[in-house]
Amino acid sequence: MTALTSIRLSEDKIEIINQLLLPHTTEWLEIDTVEQAHDAIKTMKIRGAPAIASLAALTFSQHLSRALRAAPPPAFLSSPTELQGHVTPILDFLYTSRPTAVNLGNATRRLTRTLQAGLDAGKDAREIAEALVKDGKEVAEEDVGRNREMAKWGGEWLIEEVKKAGGDGQNLNVLTVCNTGSLATSGYGTALGLITYLHETGKLDRAYYAQTAPYHQGSRLTALELKTLKIPSTMIVDTMIGSLFQHHKIHGIAVGADRIARNGDTANKIGTYQAAVLAARHKIPFIVVAPITTVDVDIVDGSSIPIEHRPPLEATLVRGALYPPSVDAQGNKAQAVVQITPDDLDGIYNPSFDVTPAELITAIVTEKGVAVKGGDGRFDLAGVV
Repeated sequence: MTALTSIRLSEDKIEIINQLLLPHTTEWLEIDTVEQAHDAIKTMKIRGAPAIASLAALTFSQHLSRALRAAPPPAFLSSPTELQGHVTPILDFLYTSRPTAVNLGNATRRLTRTLQAGLDAGKDAREIAEALVKDGKEVAEEDVGRNREMAKWGGEWLIEEVKKAGGDGQNLNVLTVCNTGSLATSGYGTALGLITYLHETGKLDRAYYAQTAPYHQGSRLTALELKTLKIPSTMIVDTMIGSLFQHHKIHGIAVGADRIARNGDTANKIGTYQAAVLAARHKIPFIVVAPITTVDVDIVDGSSIPIEHRPPLEATLVRGALYPPSVDAQGNKAQAVVQITPDDLDGIYNPSFDVTPAELITAIVTEKGVAVKGGDGRFDLAGVV
């Protein structure tokens, strides 16, 4: 199976697939500056907490790599203090592109720690810059391996849970929300990685996925990934989750996360909370799959997680291919953006994320293992971070 990818690298070139145009048009955009990376993240040309952290770190590394090769070298490489004064505002700027996604903050803080370690060790500006370049690249490189680890942990845990409930652990049906596959990460995926693992090991019957309005990451991106991987799947609109649970045997719900608080409260794409409420009603295991970089131990609970609100206009618009299709000379379908609401509505509520309380979550999976609630009904995440 050949997975899709969100970022591709060649020598000094960084390109991202424009996810706003998928699944009908595959357009690769070159990201040549920090400002372009910020815009791509902010406008959701690239999305998914791990993927945006990777792009930010790679672009930061590219910026410093070019400076190290420049002749004459830029002034900010003249001293460690000058370097610090140059890169700190860049890292702060990149963080502002999507503040809910803790992976991005972790990446910028990691690079800040590398900078400070070099300063404390008395290294010169070039040595510190080289260390920052190396660390930035590692942010992206580490993602694929840990995704495979958490997919296996979560998949095996779900199989055992089904067996404990009297099933045979075969022909599992799993629902997911939003897009958490290779397009949202540096490869393989988190929650969609769990589904992929079950498919690869012959344990999956069918994947179900919600459209995830208003950006439709499910029906545009998850649909494309599952089709590419040839995984049997069924799309539902967001309001059909309750009906699905009433009329079909669903063995588990697997979702990703943009931030997990210390107590297990989890921020994820809007619509996750309602899926968790319905899962609890139907006694279906609800699994959060995310790397340890998504766990924010500095936040006690979900009430302190910042929730990004997107521009109200976005909730009134839908982008897609014209139907019947119109194809250009390159084989691309013509696309359009249409408004589905009256003009000038008085109020539009458009949060990009919601917070699922820990009490509704059955398990939290990272690359370190699976955390479940203890006898006191609380998560202890110490063993998985």
